[in-house]
Amino acid sequence: MTTRVMLICFLLIGSLGLQGKACAEPARPNVLFIAIDDQNDWVGCLGGHPLAKTPYLDSLAARGTVFLNAHVNSPLCNPSRTSLMLGLRPTTTGIYGLAPWFRKVEALKDRVTLPQHFKAHGYRTYTAGKVYHGGVGGPAERAAEFDVWGPSPGIGVKPEKKLIPPTPMGNHPLMDWGVFPHRDEDKGDYRLATWAIEQLRSMPRNQPYFLAVGFFLPHVPCYVTQKWYDMFPNDDSVLPLVRDNDRDDTPRFSWYLHWYLPEPRLKWVKENNQWRNLVISYLASTAFVDAQIGRILEALEETGLAKNTIVVVWGDNGFHLGEKGITGKNTLWERGTRVPLIFAGPGITPGQRCTQPVELLDIYPTLIELCGLTPRNDLEGISLVPQLRDASTKRDRPAITSHNQGNHAVRSERWRYIRYADGSEELYDMINDPHEWTNLAGRPEYASVIEEHRKWLPKIDLPPAPGSADRVLTYDPATDEAVWEGMTIRRTDPIPE
Repeated sequence: MTTRVMLICFLLIGSLGLQGKACAEPARPNVLFIAIDDQNDWVGCLGGHPLAKTPYLDSLAARGTVFLNAHVNSPLCNPSRTSLMLGLRPTTTGIYGLAPWFRKVEALKDRVTLPQHFKAHGYRTYTAGKVYHGGVGGPAERAAEFDVWGPSPGIGVKPEKKLIPPTPMGNHPLMDWGVFPHRDEDKGDYRLATWAIEQLRSMPRNQPYFLAVGFFLPHVPCYVTQKWYDMFPNDDSVLPLVRDNDRDDTPRFSWYLHWYLPEPRLKWVKENNQWRNLVISYLASTAFVDAQIGRILEALEETGLAKNTIVVVWGDNGFHLGEKGITGKNTLWERGTRVPLIFAGPGITPGQRCTQPVELLDIYPTLIELCGLTPRNDLEGISLVPQLRDASTKRDRPAITSHNQGNHAVRSERWRYIRYADGSEELYDMINDPHEWTNLAGRPEYASVIEEHRKWLPKIDLPPAPGSADRVLTYDPATDEAVWEGMTIRRTDPIPE
Protein backbone atom coordinates (compact mmCIF):
# COMPACT_ATOMS: atom_id res chain seq x y z
CA MET A 1 0.00 0.00 0.00
CA THR A 2 1.41 3.39 -0.98
CA THR A 3 1.88 6.20 1.50
CA ARG A 4 -0.83 8.22 -0.23
CA VAL A 5 -3.37 5.37 -0.04
CA MET A 6 -2.47 4.79 3.60
CA LEU A 7 -3.01 8.48 4.34
CA ILE A 8 -6.41 8.47 2.61
CA CYS A 9 -7.46 5.38 4.55
CA PHE A 10 -6.29 6.96 7.81
CA LEU A 11 -8.29 10.12 7.13
CA LEU A 12 -11.39 8.14 6.18
CA ILE A 13 -11.19 6.01 9.30
CA GLY A 14 -10.64 9.09 11.43
CA SER A 15 -13.56 10.87 9.78
CA LEU A 16 -15.81 7.88 10.35
CA GLY A 17 -14.66 7.70 13.94
CA LEU A 18 -15.49 11.36 14.52
CA GLN A 19 -18.88 10.90 12.88
CA GLY A 20 -19.56 7.90 15.03
CA LYS A 21 -18.61 9.88 18.11
CA ALA A 22 -20.89 12.72 17.08
CA CYS A 23 -23.77 10.32 16.51
CA ALA A 24 -23.15 8.72 19.88
CA GLU A 25 -23.41 12.01 21.76
CA PRO A 26 -26.76 12.20 23.56
CA ALA A 27 -29.32 14.65 22.24
CA ARG A 28 -30.52 17.46 24.46
CA PRO A 29 -32.90 16.08 27.06
CA ASN A 30 -36.64 16.39 26.62
CA VAL A 31 -38.76 18.10 29.28
CA LEU A 32 -42.05 16.88 30.76
CA PHE A 33 -43.40 19.85 32.71
CA ILE A 34 -46.37 18.99 34.97
CA ALA A 35 -48.38 21.56 36.95
CA ILE A 36 -51.02 20.76 39.58
CA ASP A 37 -53.58 23.41 40.50
CA ASP A 38 -54.03 24.31 44.20
CA GLN A 39 -51.89 21.35 45.27
CA ASN A 40 -50.56 21.90 48.78
CA ASP A 41 -48.09 19.61 50.56
CA TRP A 42 -50.63 16.82 51.12
CA VAL A 43 -48.43 14.51 49.07
CA GLY A 44 -46.93 11.32 50.48
CA CYS A 45 -43.27 12.19 49.91
CA LEU A 46 -43.79 15.65 51.49
CA GLY A 47 -45.49 14.34 54.62
CA GLY A 48 -48.09 17.12 54.69
CA HIS A 49 -50.94 14.74 55.54
CA PRO A 50 -50.43 11.26 57.01
CA LEU A 51 -53.22 9.71 54.94
CA ALA A 52 -52.25 11.16 51.54
CA LYS A 53 -52.12 8.54 48.78
CA THR A 54 -49.81 9.56 45.94
CA PRO A 55 -47.81 6.45 44.93
CA TYR A 56 -46.76 7.77 41.51
CA LEU A 57 -45.45 11.10 42.79
CA ASP A 58 -43.70 9.23 45.60
CA SER A 59 -42.09 6.88 43.08
CA LEU A 60 -41.00 9.82 40.93
CA ALA A 61 -39.43 11.46 43.99
CA ALA A 62 -37.59 8.21 44.76
CA ARG A 63 -35.96 8.17 41.34
CA GLY A 64 -35.17 11.87 41.47
CA THR A 65 -34.91 14.75 43.93
CA VAL A 66 -37.81 16.12 45.95
CA PHE A 67 -37.61 19.58 47.51
CA LEU A 68 -39.17 19.47 50.96
CA ASN A 69 -38.98 23.23 51.46
CA ALA A 70 -40.26 24.54 48.10
CA HIS A 71 -42.47 27.62 48.02
CA VAL A 72 -44.47 29.64 45.51
CA ASN A 73 -43.62 33.27 44.80
CA SER A 74 -47.30 34.15 45.09
CA PRO A 75 -50.11 32.17 46.76
CA LEU A 76 -52.52 32.67 43.85
CA CYS A 77 -52.79 31.11 40.37
CA ASN A 78 -52.11 33.95 37.92
CA PRO A 79 -49.23 35.71 39.71
CA SER A 80 -47.62 32.40 40.68
CA ARG A 81 -47.65 30.99 37.15
CA THR A 82 -46.66 34.33 35.62
CA SER A 83 -43.68 34.52 37.97
CA LEU A 84 -42.53 31.00 37.12
CA MET A 85 -42.93 31.37 33.34
CA LEU A 86 -41.27 34.81 33.20
CA GLY A 87 -38.58 34.19 35.78
CA LEU A 88 -39.56 37.39 37.62
CA ARG A 89 -41.02 38.06 41.05
CA PRO A 90 -44.57 39.41 41.38
CA THR A 91 -43.05 42.46 43.06
CA THR A 92 -41.03 43.08 39.87
CA THR A 93 -43.99 42.72 37.49
CA GLY A 94 -46.78 44.16 39.66
CA ILE A 95 -48.97 41.16 38.79
CA TYR A 96 -50.66 40.09 42.02
CA GLY A 97 -54.24 39.21 41.05
CA LEU A 98 -56.18 37.03 38.62
CA ALA A 99 -55.55 39.66 35.94
CA PRO A 100 -53.91 40.98 33.82
CA TRP A 101 -52.40 38.62 31.27
CA PHE A 102 -48.78 39.77 31.41
CA ARG A 103 -48.54 40.64 27.70
CA LYS A 104 -50.99 43.47 28.43
CA VAL A 105 -48.37 45.12 30.64
CA GLU A 106 -46.14 47.40 28.57
CA ALA A 107 -42.91 46.46 30.36
CA LEU A 108 -43.57 42.73 29.84
CA LYS A 109 -45.02 42.56 26.33
CA ASP A 110 -41.71 41.38 24.80
CA ARG A 111 -40.54 39.25 27.71
CA VAL A 112 -39.13 35.82 26.73
CA THR A 113 -40.96 33.09 28.59
CA LEU A 114 -39.71 29.64 29.56
CA PRO A 115 -41.36 27.82 26.62
CA GLN A 116 -40.24 30.53 24.20
CA HIS A 117 -36.64 30.05 25.31
CA PHE A 118 -36.94 26.35 24.57
CA LYS A 119 -38.58 27.03 21.19
CA ALA A 120 -35.68 29.32 20.31
CA HIS A 121 -33.30 26.42 20.94
CA GLY A 122 -35.02 24.00 18.59
CA TYR A 123 -37.49 22.33 20.94
CA ARG A 124 -40.98 21.43 19.78
CA THR A 125 -43.29 22.75 22.48
CA TYR A 126 -46.64 21.28 23.51
CA THR A 127 -49.19 22.40 26.10
CA ALA A 128 -52.58 21.41 27.42
CA GLY A 129 -54.65 22.10 30.50
CA LYS A 130 -53.80 24.90 32.89
CA VAL A 131 -50.20 26.03 32.49
CA TYR A 132 -50.83 29.74 32.23
CA HIS A 133 -53.82 31.15 34.10
CA GLY A 134 -56.70 32.16 31.87
CA GLY A 135 -56.50 33.28 28.27
CA VAL A 136 -53.25 33.70 26.37
CA GLY A 137 -54.56 36.03 23.69
CA GLY A 138 -55.09 35.35 19.99
CA PRO A 139 -53.64 32.74 17.64
CA ALA A 140 -50.36 34.63 17.15
CA GLU A 141 -49.73 34.90 20.88
CA ARG A 142 -50.59 31.24 21.40
CA ALA A 143 -48.28 30.16 18.59
CA ALA A 144 -45.48 32.26 20.07
CA GLU A 145 -45.72 30.33 23.34
CA PHE A 146 -46.29 26.74 22.16
CA ASP A 147 -46.29 24.88 18.85
CA VAL A 148 -49.08 22.48 19.77
CA TRP A 149 -52.11 23.26 21.95
CA GLY A 150 -54.19 20.46 23.44
CA PRO A 151 -57.37 20.47 25.53
CA SER A 152 -58.19 23.56 27.59
CA PRO A 153 -58.39 23.20 31.38
CA GLY A 154 -61.74 22.10 32.70
CA ILE A 155 -63.71 20.14 35.24
CA GLY A 156 -65.36 17.85 32.76
CA VAL A 157 -68.56 16.18 33.89
CA LYS A 158 -70.51 18.03 36.62
CA PRO A 159 -73.59 17.25 38.72
CA GLU A 160 -76.94 18.75 37.71
CA LYS A 161 -76.84 21.05 40.73
CA LYS A 162 -74.30 21.98 43.39
CA LEU A 163 -73.63 19.45 46.15
CA ILE A 164 -73.04 21.92 49.02
CA PRO A 165 -75.15 24.82 50.34
CA PRO A 166 -74.33 28.39 49.24
CA THR A 167 -71.37 29.79 51.16
CA PRO A 168 -71.68 33.09 53.07
CA MET A 169 -69.80 35.04 50.39
CA GLY A 170 -71.94 34.07 47.44
CA ASN A 171 -72.94 31.03 45.46
CA HIS A 172 -69.71 30.84 43.43
CA PRO A 173 -70.04 28.09 40.78
CA LEU A 174 -66.61 26.63 41.56
CA MET A 175 -67.20 26.43 45.31
CA ASP A 176 -68.35 22.82 45.54
CA TRP A 177 -67.08 19.35 46.39
CA GLY A 178 -68.16 15.79 47.07
CA VAL A 179 -69.33 12.61 45.33
CA PHE A 180 -71.83 12.13 42.52
CA PRO A 181 -72.18 9.27 39.99
CA HIS A 182 -69.89 9.73 36.99
CA ARG A 183 -67.04 8.05 35.13
CA ASP A 184 -63.38 8.91 35.66
CA GLU A 185 -62.98 8.93 31.87
CA ASP A 186 -65.34 11.92 31.63
CA LYS A 187 -63.25 14.12 33.92
CA GLY A 188 -61.18 16.88 32.36
CA ASP A 189 -57.95 15.68 33.96
CA TYR A 190 -58.41 12.13 32.66
CA ARG A 191 -58.83 13.47 29.13
CA LEU A 192 -55.80 15.69 29.62
CA ALA A 193 -53.62 12.72 30.58
CA THR A 194 -54.95 10.77 27.59
CA TRP A 195 -53.97 13.62 25.26
CA ALA A 196 -50.47 13.80 26.77
CA ILE A 197 -50.03 10.04 26.30
CA GLU A 198 -51.08 10.35 22.65
CA GLN A 199 -48.47 13.08 22.11
CA LEU A 200 -45.71 10.96 23.65
CA ARG A 201 -46.59 8.06 21.40
CA SER A 202 -46.73 10.10 18.20
CA MET A 203 -44.21 12.93 18.52
CA PRO A 204 -41.15 12.90 16.22
CA ARG A 205 -37.95 11.39 17.63
CA ASN A 206 -35.57 13.68 15.73
CA GLN A 207 -36.40 16.80 17.74
CA PRO A 208 -36.37 17.40 21.51
CA TYR A 209 -39.73 18.24 23.06
CA PHE A 210 -41.03 20.43 25.88
CA LEU A 211 -44.40 19.03 26.95
CA ALA A 212 -46.35 21.11 29.49
CA VAL A 213 -49.40 19.54 31.14
CA GLY A 214 -51.50 21.42 33.70
CA PHE A 215 -54.01 19.49 35.84
CA PHE A 216 -57.13 21.18 37.21
CA LEU A 217 -57.74 19.14 40.37
CA PRO A 218 -57.56 19.37 43.36
CA HIS A 219 -58.81 22.90 42.65
CA VAL A 220 -62.47 23.24 43.56
CA PRO A 221 -64.92 21.91 42.62
CA CYS A 222 -63.40 18.71 44.00
CA TYR A 223 -65.76 16.20 42.40
CA VAL A 224 -64.80 12.56 42.79
CA THR A 225 -66.33 9.16 42.21
CA GLN A 226 -67.16 6.94 45.16
CA LYS A 227 -64.13 4.66 44.70
CA TRP A 228 -61.72 7.56 45.22
CA TYR A 229 -63.70 8.95 48.15
CA ASP A 230 -63.71 5.54 49.84
CA MET A 231 -59.90 5.41 49.85
CA PHE A 232 -60.03 7.59 52.97
CA PRO A 233 -61.70 7.02 56.34
CA ASN A 234 -64.95 8.93 56.73
CA ASP A 235 -64.20 10.07 60.25
CA ASP A 236 -62.36 12.87 62.01
CA SER A 237 -58.98 11.17 61.62
CA VAL A 238 -58.72 12.83 58.20
CA LEU A 239 -59.00 16.38 59.59
CA PRO A 240 -55.90 18.57 59.94
CA LEU A 241 -54.85 19.73 63.39
CA VAL A 242 -56.19 23.20 64.15
CA ARG A 243 -56.49 25.51 67.14
CA ASP A 244 -59.71 27.43 67.64
CA ASN A 245 -57.81 30.50 68.86
CA ASP A 246 -55.01 30.24 66.31
CA ARG A 247 -55.58 33.75 64.94
CA ASP A 248 -55.46 35.47 68.33
CA ASP A 249 -51.75 36.28 68.00
CA THR A 250 -51.75 37.13 64.29
CA PRO A 251 -52.03 40.73 63.01
CA ARG A 252 -55.42 41.97 61.90
CA PHE A 253 -53.82 42.71 58.53
CA SER A 254 -53.46 38.97 57.95
CA TRP A 255 -57.24 38.86 57.42
CA TYR A 256 -57.05 41.46 54.67
CA LEU A 257 -55.31 39.06 52.26
CA HIS A 258 -58.46 36.94 52.12
CA TRP A 259 -60.98 39.49 53.31
CA TYR A 260 -63.96 38.55 51.16
CA LEU A 261 -63.48 35.36 49.17
CA PRO A 262 -65.78 32.56 47.96
CA GLU A 263 -63.76 30.05 50.01
CA PRO A 264 -65.64 29.61 53.31
CA ARG A 265 -64.17 30.01 56.77
CA LEU A 266 -63.64 27.01 59.03
CA LYS A 267 -66.66 28.14 61.07
CA TRP A 268 -68.96 27.67 58.09
CA VAL A 269 -67.69 24.25 57.02
CA LYS A 270 -68.03 23.03 60.61
CA GLU A 271 -71.56 24.39 61.06
CA ASN A 272 -72.67 22.95 57.73
CA ASN A 273 -71.08 19.54 58.30
CA GLN A 274 -68.79 20.08 55.32
CA TRP A 275 -65.31 20.07 56.82
CA ARG A 276 -64.74 16.32 56.63
CA ASN A 277 -66.40 16.17 53.22
CA LEU A 278 -64.10 18.90 51.89
CA VAL A 279 -60.95 17.29 53.29
CA ILE A 280 -61.80 13.84 51.91
CA SER A 281 -62.77 15.31 48.54
CA TYR A 282 -59.46 17.18 48.39
CA LEU A 283 -57.41 14.10 49.35
CA ALA A 284 -59.36 11.99 46.85
CA SER A 285 -58.86 14.56 44.09
CA THR A 286 -55.13 14.61 44.83
CA ALA A 287 -55.05 10.80 44.59
CA PHE A 288 -56.93 10.97 41.28
CA VAL A 289 -54.47 13.47 39.79
CA ASP A 290 -51.57 11.33 41.02
CA ALA A 291 -53.05 8.41 39.07
CA GLN A 292 -53.28 10.53 35.91
CA ILE A 293 -49.65 11.57 36.31
CA GLY A 294 -48.89 7.88 36.73
CA ARG A 295 -50.53 7.11 33.40
CA ILE A 296 -48.30 9.68 31.69
CA LEU A 297 -45.15 8.40 33.41
CA GLU A 298 -45.96 4.84 32.38
CA ALA A 299 -46.36 5.99 28.77
CA LEU A 300 -43.02 7.77 29.04
CA GLU A 301 -41.42 4.44 29.95
CA GLU A 302 -43.31 2.46 27.32
CA THR A 303 -42.20 4.80 24.52
CA GLY A 304 -38.55 4.64 25.57
CA LEU A 305 -38.48 8.40 26.18
CA ALA A 306 -37.96 8.26 29.93
CA LYS A 307 -34.19 7.79 29.81
CA ASN A 308 -33.68 11.17 28.12
CA THR A 309 -36.57 13.16 29.62
CA ILE A 310 -36.36 15.51 32.57
CA VAL A 311 -39.61 15.41 34.53
CA VAL A 312 -40.53 18.33 36.78
CA VAL A 313 -43.74 18.42 38.83
CA TRP A 314 -44.88 21.52 40.68
CA GLY A 315 -47.94 23.02 42.35
CA ASP A 316 -48.94 26.63 41.71
CA ASN A 317 -49.99 27.48 45.29
CA GLY A 318 -50.88 25.86 48.56
CA PHE A 319 -54.34 25.47 50.06
CA HIS A 320 -55.79 25.68 53.58
CA LEU A 321 -58.41 23.18 54.71
CA GLY A 322 -59.21 24.67 58.11
CA GLU A 323 -55.77 25.71 59.30
CA LYS A 324 -55.68 29.32 60.54
CA GLY A 325 -59.50 29.26 60.54
CA ILE A 326 -59.91 29.33 56.75
CA THR A 327 -60.15 27.29 53.59
CA GLY A 328 -58.48 28.33 50.35
CA LYS A 329 -55.27 30.10 49.38
CA ASN A 330 -54.16 33.77 49.44
CA THR A 331 -52.05 33.50 52.60
CA LEU A 332 -48.38 33.82 53.53
CA TRP A 333 -48.38 30.86 55.93
CA GLU A 334 -46.83 27.47 55.25
CA ARG A 335 -50.04 25.80 54.09
CA GLY A 336 -50.55 28.59 51.56
CA THR A 337 -47.02 28.62 50.11
CA ARG A 338 -45.50 25.13 50.40
CA VAL A 339 -46.00 23.01 47.30
CA PRO A 340 -44.58 19.89 45.64
CA LEU A 341 -41.45 20.35 43.53
CA ILE A 342 -39.91 17.16 42.13
CA PHE A 343 -37.22 16.71 39.47
CA ALA A 344 -36.21 13.38 37.93
CA GLY A 345 -34.24 12.36 34.85
CA PRO A 346 -30.78 12.75 33.35
CA GLY A 347 -28.36 14.84 35.40
CA ILE A 348 -30.42 14.47 38.59
CA THR A 349 -29.30 12.37 41.57
CA PRO A 350 -31.97 9.84 42.53
CA GLY A 351 -33.35 9.30 46.02
CA GLN A 352 -32.59 12.78 47.33
CA ARG A 353 -34.66 14.83 49.79
CA CYS A 354 -33.54 18.46 49.85
CA THR A 355 -34.43 20.69 52.84
CA GLN A 356 -32.96 23.89 51.42
CA PRO A 357 -35.50 26.69 50.84
CA VAL A 358 -36.27 27.01 47.12
CA GLU A 359 -38.75 28.91 44.96
CA LEU A 360 -40.75 28.10 41.84
CA LEU A 361 -38.88 31.05 40.35
CA ASP A 362 -35.87 28.72 40.27
CA ILE A 363 -37.41 26.29 37.75
CA TYR A 364 -36.66 28.45 34.67
CA PRO A 365 -32.87 28.74 35.20
CA THR A 366 -32.69 25.11 36.39
CA LEU A 367 -34.19 23.71 33.20
CA ILE A 368 -31.95 25.95 31.10
CA GLU A 369 -28.86 24.55 32.78
CA LEU A 370 -30.03 20.91 32.77
CA CYS A 371 -30.77 21.09 29.04
CA GLY A 372 -27.62 22.99 28.11
CA LEU A 373 -29.44 26.01 26.68
CA THR A 374 -27.97 29.50 26.43
CA PRO A 375 -28.06 31.04 29.92
CA ARG A 376 -30.12 34.17 30.56
CA ASN A 377 -28.97 37.09 32.70
CA ASP A 378 -32.47 38.54 33.21
CA LEU A 379 -33.91 35.87 35.54
CA GLU A 380 -34.46 36.41 39.26
CA GLY A 381 -34.37 32.73 40.15
CA ILE A 382 -31.25 30.67 40.91
CA SER A 383 -30.53 27.30 39.30
CA LEU A 384 -31.19 24.26 41.47
CA VAL A 385 -28.66 22.10 39.63
CA PRO A 386 -26.20 22.14 42.58
CA GLN A 387 -28.93 20.69 44.81
CA LEU A 388 -30.05 18.25 42.11
CA ARG A 389 -26.49 16.89 42.10
CA ASP A 390 -26.05 17.02 45.90
CA ALA A 391 -29.10 17.84 48.03
CA SER A 392 -26.95 18.97 50.97
CA THR A 393 -25.53 21.91 48.99
CA LYS A 394 -26.43 25.11 50.82
CA ARG A 395 -28.48 27.85 49.19
CA ASP A 396 -27.42 31.48 49.52
CA ARG A 397 -30.89 32.85 50.12
CA PRO A 398 -34.32 31.94 51.52
CA ALA A 399 -37.60 31.53 49.62
CA ILE A 400 -39.73 34.65 49.28
CA THR A 401 -43.49 34.76 48.73
CA SER A 402 -45.36 38.01 48.07
CA HIS A 403 -49.10 38.65 47.92
CA ASN A 404 -49.93 42.20 46.86
CA GLN A 405 -47.57 45.11 47.41
CA GLY A 406 -45.96 45.22 50.83
CA ASN A 407 -46.92 41.72 52.02
CA HIS A 408 -44.09 39.19 52.07
CA ALA A 409 -43.02 35.92 53.67
CA VAL A 410 -39.38 34.92 54.00
CA ARG A 411 -38.85 31.18 54.53
CA SER A 412 -35.42 29.90 55.57
CA GLU A 413 -34.57 26.37 56.67
CA ARG A 414 -35.85 26.97 60.19
CA TRP A 415 -37.92 30.15 60.22
CA ARG A 416 -40.92 31.76 58.56
CA TYR A 417 -40.97 35.55 58.81
CA ILE A 418 -43.97 37.54 57.55
CA ARG A 419 -44.27 41.29 57.16
CA TYR A 420 -47.50 42.96 56.11
CA ALA A 421 -48.00 46.27 54.33
CA ASP A 422 -48.87 48.07 57.58
CA GLY A 423 -45.58 46.94 59.19
CA SER A 424 -47.09 44.20 61.39
CA GLU A 425 -45.08 40.98 61.62
CA GLU A 426 -45.11 37.28 62.38
CA LEU A 427 -42.28 34.84 63.10
CA TYR A 428 -42.55 31.07 63.44
CA ASP A 429 -40.02 28.42 64.39
CA MET A 430 -40.90 25.82 61.76
CA ILE A 431 -38.88 23.07 63.44
CA ASN A 432 -40.40 23.37 66.90
CA ASP A 433 -43.76 24.80 65.79
CA PRO A 434 -44.56 23.33 62.34
CA HIS A 435 -48.25 24.30 62.67
CA GLU A 436 -47.35 27.99 63.15
CA TRP A 437 -49.38 28.19 66.34
CA THR A 438 -47.10 30.61 68.21
CA ASN A 439 -46.18 33.99 66.73
CA LEU A 440 -42.76 34.91 68.12
CA ALA A 441 -42.61 38.40 66.61
CA GLY A 442 -42.30 41.05 69.29
CA ARG A 443 -40.34 38.86 71.70
CA PRO A 444 -36.95 40.52 72.34
CA GLU A 445 -34.99 37.27 72.21
CA TYR A 446 -35.91 36.85 68.52
CA ALA A 447 -35.02 40.37 67.39
CA SER A 448 -31.83 39.22 65.66
CA VAL A 449 -33.69 36.45 63.79
CA ILE A 450 -36.24 38.95 62.52
CA GLU A 451 -33.54 41.41 61.51
CA GLU A 452 -31.69 38.70 59.55
CA HIS A 453 -34.87 37.83 57.63
CA ARG A 454 -35.94 41.43 57.06
CA LYS A 455 -32.92 42.03 54.87
CA TRP A 456 -34.38 39.61 52.30
CA LEU A 457 -37.58 41.59 51.79
CA PRO A 458 -37.88 42.53 48.08
CA LYS A 459 -36.01 45.72 47.16
CA ILE A 460 -38.38 46.15 44.20
CA ASP A 461 -42.01 46.23 45.33
CA LEU A 462 -44.22 47.63 42.57
CA PRO A 463 -47.87 48.61 42.95
CA PRO A 464 -50.45 46.54 41.05
CA ALA A 465 -49.92 46.62 37.28
CA PRO A 466 -52.48 48.42 35.10
CA GLY A 467 -55.48 46.21 34.50
CA SER A 468 -55.13 44.35 37.80
CA ALA A 469 -58.37 42.88 39.13
CA ASP A 470 -59.67 40.19 41.49
CA ARG A 471 -57.80 39.37 44.70
CA VAL A 472 -55.91 42.70 44.59
CA LEU A 473 -55.28 44.56 47.86
CA THR A 474 -53.76 48.01 48.28
CA TYR A 475 -52.90 49.88 51.46
CA ASP A 476 -52.55 53.59 52.20
CA PRO A 477 -50.39 54.17 55.31
CA ALA A 478 -51.47 57.82 55.45
CA THR A 479 -55.08 56.85 56.16
CA ASP A 480 -54.43 53.33 57.50
CA GLU A 481 -57.03 52.06 55.04
CA ALA A 482 -56.87 49.09 52.72
CA VAL A 483 -58.84 48.61 49.53
CA TRP A 484 -59.90 45.09 48.55
CA GLU A 485 -61.48 44.76 45.11
CA GLY A 486 -63.02 48.22 45.41
CA MET A 487 -64.08 47.83 49.05
CA THR A 488 -62.41 50.06 51.66
CA ILE A 489 -61.34 48.20 54.80
CA ARG A 490 -60.94 50.12 58.08
CA ARG A 491 -59.71 48.91 61.47
CA THR A 492 -63.21 49.24 62.85
CA ASP A 493 -64.79 46.95 60.22
CA PRO A 494 -65.86 43.52 61.51
CA ILE A 495 -64.00 40.61 59.93
CA PRO A 496 -66.35 38.70 57.56
CA GLU A 497 -67.27 35.25 58.81
